[in-house]
Amino acid sequence: MFYTYVIQSEKDSKNYIGYTSDLQARLAQHDKGEVTSTKHRRPFKLIYYEACLNQQDAKNREKYFKTHYGRMYLKKRLAGYYEDSCCD
Repeated sequence: MFYTYVIQSEKDSKNYIGYTSDLQARLAQHDKGEVTSTKHRRPFKLIYYEACLNQQDAKNREKYFKTHYGRMYLKKRLAGYYEDSCCD
């Protein structure tokens, strides 16, 4: 299995979208600062993920999430999360 995921920085509330074959290990890399593009935005929380049967599907899903329409999809999909987290 491969996973497409969205993590949110607890520092600046910005999202990072990626894909991996080992979700737990990848999240640990983000939290330890081992990922160059996210090391200054730690800590993170996982807010969304999807499982895919192969790497190409996960990669395509990641690319889609990074488009305007993909971000709109995630905003709708995570509407309940954003409503709940706005008042913490």
